[in-house]
Amino acid sequence: MLYYFLKSILIGLAIAAPVGPIGVLCIRESLTRGFRAGFSCGMGAAAADGTYGAIAAFSLVSLDRMVGGIGSWGAAIGGIFLLILAWRIGRSTPAPEAPPASGRDMARGFLTTFLLTLSNPATIISFLAIFAGLGITLADGMAGKAATVVGVFLGSALWWLFLAGLSARLQHRIGDRIMSRINLVSALIIAAMGVASLLSLIR
Repeated sequence: MLYYFLKSILIGLAIAAPVGPIGVLCIRESLTRGFRAGFSCGMGAAAADGTYGAIAAFSLVSLDRMVGGIGSWGAAIGGIFLLILAWRIGRSTPAPEAPPASGRDMARGFLTTFLLTLSNPATIISFLAIFAGLGITLADGMAGKAATVVGVFLGSALWWLFLAGLSARLQHRIGDRIMSRINLVSALIIAAMGVASLLSLIR
């Protein structure tokens, strides 16, 4: 059980670490609204990772079937969602003294990244590879499966804690001009990922 727990923490880190739309949102929210705003965005992704981890570990449903079922509409919803986010970020103007994130802001950020991560078929494919590599089967028992799910969640959460904390330290060192450029670059990156997600439907 300890082996699965420690290994799954590393897997959670590996899933969360690649820079994608969630990473861009976490960095931007941390720079504009502070650590809590960025970390809540990351925790939405961590919760989604934990959800898929539980589905895979406890065999609630076959993940390879979910790839086929979620693939098309997930890519469509995720692509459109990313384009909307890019448009909103691109239109936003930096506030020199942005107020700290409220509870509603953090809940909104959490829900946004949670749904965005769930709708991403690549997340499911990652877990298919992960659990095949770990060799987790029904014979591993409830304790081993639970340890794996908790480990994946904690590994992902540790990455978002690090990223949000590092970004928040730069919050008061960035002027309006640099923040405007960050908004523009963030919008372009997220829009590009949204377009790529929609283009994947043509293949």
